[in-house]
Parts: sequence; C-alpha cells; structure tokens
Amino acid sequence: MNEITPSLESFIARLPKVELHLHLEGSLQPDTLRELSRRRGVLKKGIELWVRRRGRQSYRYSDFQDFLVAFGLVTKLLEIPADYALATTRLVEWLREQNVKYAEVIFAAGVVLWKKQSMEGVFEAVAAAAEEARERLGVRVNWIFDAVRHFGVEHVREVMKWAARFRSRGVVAFGIGGDEARGPAELFPEIYRQARDLGLHLTAHAGETVGPESIRRAVELLGAERIGHGLTAARDPSVMALLRERGVPLEVCLSSNVSTRVLARLEDHPLSLFLASGVTITLNSDDPAMFGTSLEREMALAAQTFGLTQDQLRGLMENAVRAAFLPDDDKAILLWDLRAGGGA
Repeated sequence: MNEITPSLESFIARLPKVELHLHLEGSLQPDTLRELSRRRGVLKKGIELWVRRRGRQSYRYSDFQDFLVAFGLVTKLLEIPADYALATTRLVEWLREQNVKYAEVIFAAGVVLWKKQSMEGVFEAVAAAAEEARERLGVRVNWIFDAVRHFGVEHVREVMKWAARFRSRGVVAFGIGGDEARGPAELFPEIYRQARDLGLHLTAHAGETVGPESIRRAVELLGAERIGHGLTAARDPSVMALLRERGVPLEVCLSSNVSTRVLARLEDHPLSLFLASGVTITLNSDDPAMFGTSLEREMALAAQTFGLTQDQLRGLMENAVRAAFLPDDDKAILLWDLRAGGGA
C-alpha cells in the first residue's frame, strides 16, 4: 500500500467534490446519535454500547445481513421529523468540511414506511433542513428515494409514488436497495417504467452481494441509469461491455464492501479492472458513519491501494458530475469549479 504524501492529502482536501451514493441514515455520526437522544432528555440505552462495538470491530460486520440489522437499529433512532432534520443538517455540515459541492443523498423512504411514520412530515422536515443548510453553507443536496426491495412489489410501488410526489422538493431519482436475492429485479420493471414516465431518474443497488446477472437485469429490465456498487460485474465481460455500451456508471464504495465482508480485503476490489476496461466509475462513502469513512478517506484509500494519481482522482470527481441527475448548465458550473480547484 502506498503512503499518502502531504501534497496528495492537501490536494484531496482542496479538491471540490461530488458524491452520488450516500445514505442519510448511514451518515449519523456518534455525536449526532448522542445529540438525538439528549434532545429528549435521556441517553438511549445501547447507543454508547453500539458505538463502542463498532470501534472494537473496526467497523466490520459479520456479513451483509448483519450490516442490514445494524442499519435498521440506527434508523429506529430517527423517531420524529425533527430528528431527520437534525440528521440532514449535520450531514450537510460534514459535507461542507470535506469541500463537497453537490451530493445526491439516498433517503430510506422504505424504512419510513416500515416504521409507519408520516412520509410527508418527515420528508418536508428533511427538505427544509437541506434548503436552510444550502443557504448557510453553499452545499447543494438532491434526494434519491430508496425502497427496500425484499419488502415486495407493493412496498416498492408506494415508495416510487412518494418519490414522484416530492420531485418539486429536490427528489431527482428512485431506486431499490436491500437484499438482492429476496428482491430480484424481475419483480419491478413496471414500477420502474412508471417512475420514468413520472420524470424520475432511476438507480439500483446491484451486484453487491449476488452475481453479475443482477446488474444485467437492473440495466436491461429496469433501465437503471446508475448502479450502486456493481462489484460482480468484474466476473462477466459481457456485463462489463453492457455497462460501457450503455454508459451506465458504477457507484464504487470501497470501505463499504470490506466492512460488510463482501470483499475480504480492499485490494480485492476490481476498481483497477473497471478503470482499465473503460467502465465509468464514481467514488462514494455509502454509509460513512457505519463504516468509519468519508469521501476524502475513500479518495485516499483509492490512491494508496490502487496507485491512483491526482489526475485520476480529479477524473473520478468529473465522472460524478457527468453522472449526476442535474441539468447540463449546473454540471458545467460544477466541472468548471472542479477543474479550477485542487491545484496541480
């Protein structure tokens, strides 16, 4: 593994950034978890234990299902709209510290429904907090509504309808996450067609825990415009060719895939193969608080582990701008900012 030089560290810090695969609920840092509890005058049992356990485990889980359970526990701490607003504010403040100019944040709308909370109340609070933070900090956030694919067709359809309803509040896309094996893409083509007709962009987590056919089906059956993770594409040259031909980017999340033990080591990630084969990739932190990472750290890991240069790191950020669900004029401004920032 290469050393991170002070000059590279400084470059990463200065470079304007864009992130496309970032879960709001997975961004809850320990201090935010404590803050959520203290607002109600109590420190919830288990928070300190949960935080200490994550540290002892070096933010690694026994497997992907263990991570899903942990994610569910964290989301239960978000009980009222004001909790979601606080989480949003703290996330945007943290993005500002990393010089992130634009982010598309995944909102677990499916989990809000599962908890039987008011979607309207929760998301209005989230959207208002994001708008206030943008005014104060200059960080723009748009939203991707995420359904839990293994909760079934009607659940996914309901999330999609809420996503369409909130397009005027910054929701740009709809997607599915969760257990790929229990919620295969074949269940959802009609819902994705309706989402596209309603003006939503389309994403899907795919090829994270199952084989490359999951990616093929997400692209061919669902029309996914971006793929979350897409690790197993590396096993099938025809899937790699499909991604290249259709210009479908992969949202790469290095630490995430090691933390959930989908990969044994960072070095096992096919990032270098993706780059060499011409598949477009972006770099992302996924659930940063749950994996002990950040976008800046993911960039440093990419440089350390795979020998990426400053130009290549800047190129990954340019990929993110081009893959963002934004008007071309907004992309042009971000690209100009990116090329002017960071120095040589």
